[in-house]
Amino acid sequence: MGISGGVGVVLEGVRASVAALDALEREDASLAAGASVGAGVDVLQRRYEIRLERLEVASRLEAQLAGVKAQDAADAAGFQEAMTPPDASVQDRTYAQMSVVEEIAGVLTISSAGAGALVEQSRRICSLPPVFQALSTGTMSWQHARVVADETEGLDAVGAAALVAHFFDPATPHPARGAAPGELVPSRFRAKIRGWRERHHPESIQKRHAKGAADRRMEYTPDRDGMAWVSLYLPGDTACAIWNRTTATARGLQGPDEPRTLTQLRPDIAASLLLGAGTATDLAEIPTPRADVPVTVPVLSLLGLTDEPAFLDGFGPIPASMARRLVAGGAESFYRVLVDPRDGAPLEIGRKNYRLTGAIKRWIRLRDAQCTFPGCTNRTPDNETDHLTAWQHGGTTNVSNLAQLCRKHHRLKHHSQWTPGPATSKDPPGWTSPTGRHYNPEHQDSEPTHWPPGSLPPWLQREAAGKCQCLEASLENFPQWEPDDDRYVDLNDLSPDDPLWAEFPATQFALVPDAIGMQS
Repeated sequence: MGISGGVGVVLEGVRASVAALDALEREDASLAAGASVGAGVDVLQRRYEIRLERLEVASRLEAQLAGVKAQDAADAAGFQEAMTPPDASVQDRTYAQMSVVEEIAGVLTISSAGAGALVEQSRRICSLPPVFQALSTGTMSWQHARVVADETEGLDAVGAAALVAHFFDPATPHPARGAAPGELVPSRFRAKIRGWRERHHPESIQKRHAKGAADRRMEYTPDRDGMAWVSLYLPGDTACAIWNRTTATARGLQGPDEPRTLTQLRPDIAASLLLGAGTATDLAEIPTPRADVPVTVPVLSLLGLTDEPAFLDGFGPIPASMARRLVAGGAESFYRVLVDPRDGAPLEIGRKNYRLTGAIKRWIRLRDAQCTFPGCTNRTPDNETDHLTAWQHGGTTNVSNLAQLCRKHHRLKHHSQWTPGPATSKDPPGWTSPTGRHYNPEHQDSEPTHWPPGSLPPWLQREAAGKCQCLEASLENFPQWEPDDDRYVDLNDLSPDDPLWAEFPATQFALVPDAIGMQS
């Protein structure tokens, strides 16, 4: 990596942020002294807003200074390499690298391991210009930059550049939608970036999962106050099933006569189940999770024609083989979802009654993935489905007027001025705070389904060359379709009150060629 001298540009931003803090401090001091307060100015409200603005500027300043630190750490390592003689032995080069790491550790008063991680992360961040620019301008935090550094580890230069372009370059084909990286809390940004990485990693998720499963283990760590930690490193579906089943059991035990909280009940239940489960042989036979883990899997992947990853609710991307095992094992919470073939997003099913059907609730859960309130990561299955525009104020009961909220934020919405924006059939709502700040929604990174090579039937392959042409994927380019058989119904012709809508989500969709009119 070349040695950069771009810190001067970053420092200009630092000076601007410091000046903004100084201006806010002077305004606050003037308000506190009662000087030059105009008529109609709510002093307390304005001083409250100044505190929020200062927090915002301070956060930006922290990111800018983190950019300075990252650049200096990367440059220090680069200078040390430049000072090492070209004919130096491997041992001498190793000790030179160790020396600079220890020097940085001493300057920052951190451990050697921490300094080593800082140098590696800094060099990776500085090698990705869009990421370093976002950090140094304060549009995202050091935590966000570390997520990119972690998730690009193991990718070659082309793969890392593609990942960065998807999330940081709006001009790239098919960029990430919704909230920008710095507008997502770091844990949600990691989940989103990891989902994209799993789909595009050059090594299949199946191979990487096999390597990870070989490292499964149980760890025990004594802690203070007579307590200890027990942790399990397991395949995602098993771990998710344990968590969901323990949570469901805990909620079932809650009541007026149960003093323990949900957080306390979970470990008590897990300990009881484990200590009363029987012999080690019994425990080794981990059952297939049933009725615990909702999983969305592309149909071609389900049939074994592609290895496109599936999505495990509450976890993220999983190998296709794991999804097939869950379905074959009878996971009752697996439900089929119609998706738009152009982008992989769910399609809307509308209703006009207030009571929510099970299909709509599941649809909202799939679209939103978690509570839609800014920064909330609550993915619990008992999140509540709320009308964005109240029913009594003319709101309708369809997915465009519904959103998932945890109990805490559902109540906050009804007892404060936090206001949700509009939703769509594919995207959750954004939010506006009482002080007028707007928070963009987090959009899922849906993509078109993978098609296996040679998947078109022979008759279509023969006709395709002369009769097929490629059109841009837009609604205007799709022809109007009307069924030419009395057995089929065009859904656009159905009244919203037609009873067929209630049957539609439960319909089993045939894949046999004769059943869908394909010629052999």
